[in-house]
Order: sequence, then C-alpha cells, then structure tokens
Amino acid sequence: MQTPQPVLGLAPLHGVTIRVFRNAYLSRFGGLDYAMAPFIPAIKDAEKAARSHFKDILPEWNLAPAKGGVPLVPQLMANDADDFVSTARVIAELGYAEVNWNLGCPFPMVTRKRRGSGLLPHPELVDAFLDRACARSPLPVSVKLRLGLEDADEILAILPVLDRHPLRRVILHPRVGTQMYDGQADPEAFGRALAMSRHPLAYNGDISTLAGFEALRARFPGVGEWMIGRGAIADPFLPARIKGLPVPDDTLPALRDFHDRLYLAYAEYLHGPRHLLDKMKEIWGYLADSFPDPEAVRREIRRAGALDGYRRAVDLVFSLGGSA
Repeated sequence: MQTPQPVLGLAPLHGVTIRVFRNAYLSRFGGLDYAMAPFIPAIKDAEKAARSHFKDILPEWNLAPAKGGVPLVPQLMANDADDFVSTARVIAELGYAEVNWNLGCPFPMVTRKRRGSGLLPHPELVDAFLDRACARSPLPVSVKLRLGLEDADEILAILPVLDRHPLRRVILHPRVGTQMYDGQADPEAFGRALAMSRHPLAYNGDISTLAGFEALRARFPGVGEWMIGRGAIADPFLPARIKGLPVPDDTLPALRDFHDRLYLAYAEYLHGPRHLLDKMKEIWGYLADSFPDPEAVRREIRRAGALDGYRRAVDLVFSLGGSA
C-alpha cells in the first residue's frame, strides 16, 4: 500500500514569511500545500479598522492558488474571544476558509500579557476562550501551540481542553516558550502528546533536511501533516525534496532568481536602504545553509555596510558556486 503524500505547510515566522517572501517563494518553489501567515493582533470592532491592519493577508496582494500560490491561513494573536471573533469576521469577508489561534509565540513582550505561549499555564483561560471563539467564529478555528511556557508538562493539561472543542487542526511545536528557538525540539514530548490527543496533531519544529524529515515520519507514521519554517528558508527546495518533486542538479540559478525577486519586492515594500539591507541580511542568515560553506557566506554578507557592497557580496557568493 502506497504511503500517502504528507501535507506540508509553511510556518509563520513573524517579520519573515510575510506576503513579500511568500509570493517570491511560491512563484519559484513547489511542494507546499498551504502557508500560514504571521499573526495579526485581534482587535475590537475589526470591521471599522483601517485596511492596513490586514495588509499582509489582503487577497489582491497575495499569490492566488490559480496563479501558483497555495491556500493561506491567517493567524490571530488574542486573549479575548470577542476580539478574536470580530477579527475573524473580517477575515471571512476576505474569503478565507480558516483562522488560526496563536498559542505558541514565545516572545516575552507577548507572553507577559498572557498571549501566545503565555496562556499555556492557564488551561481554564484557554477553555473559556475556545468556548466562545468556536461557537461564534464564522470560520473553523485551528490552533498552533507549544508544549508550554516554562514546562513541557503544561501540554498535558492543555490537550484535554483542546479535545473538547471542534478544531480544524492542531499544530504542535515541541519546545517550551522560554526556549525561544534555542536548543532542540523534543520529539519524545510530541509523541506523548500525540498519544493523548483526540485531534490529529501536525508536527512543527527543526525539519531542516530530507533525512531529518524521513526519520521523524518513520517515528510518527500516523502523522499526516507537517509544518516547515526555518528549514524552508534555509533550503527552499526542501518541501519539493520531501514530496519527491524534481529538483535541479544545479540549484544556484533558481536560488539566484529567488533572491533577485525577493530583493526587488522588498525594495518596493520597505522604506529606505537600511531596512532593505537589514532584511536581506536576515534572510541570508537562513539561506546561507543552501551553500557548501554557510559560515563563509554569512561572513561575506555581514561585511556589507551599504547596498552597493551587499550586491557585490551576493554576486561573489553566486559566482563562486556557493563558496565565498
């Protein structure tokens, strides 16, 4: 019996996988089945909000599936169910089919306000939120979460709460919030959660190579959905490799084309050369891993103090075939 193809989603990386990145990526690389947008703050009376509040998910600014894009899942940051529902109504009017609740953001400025993973030590608050949100949201609700804020065992009290609600999907990143993105994801903790959960769980965390993915899939053969974030930026061909799609022997021309599309798009989107330079250096922090000597590539890019120097550094990286 043939193993079904995995469902692959692009993870939301705040400030990185915004529409500019998504459009450039999806126009060049295949393998993804959907993308999740970085979170939008839920607000009261969202129908009265400025259109700019929703700028990252406005359909006219995102690559439609009919033109090579993939379905987009908007994500909301909220600890008030009424705000969530109000904002979900606007998202529904924009034509989306699902809204995701962020229970995983690890940044202290978020968690201190009992948002993101800051809600995970409080299962009673999560339960009360989902009671109202699931009953009143015009869209199916999904959840993306971590194991806990400080303790991986916090998930053990959260899972029975999630089981009581009709969630579209549950995506688990097996780290705690205080880890941020340091250390290793914890597949063992994911396995414990998988055994407890009534909902199917999607796996998100440290999927950076085909071999690593295959090891996880062998460990969790019942998991059908996987989410890739930093690994898809470091190797834009990774989703295609996982799906068994054709990948060119020489990946540099495609990577160069992707870079140039992204550079031009960010030049229009961002204000001023310094912002553009900083953003492209951020992208290279990941993308350098597509080259034989990543640290040499990062050093070359970091040396650039202005856009002229940056463009020379990029030309050098690609002209040397990946070894700066």
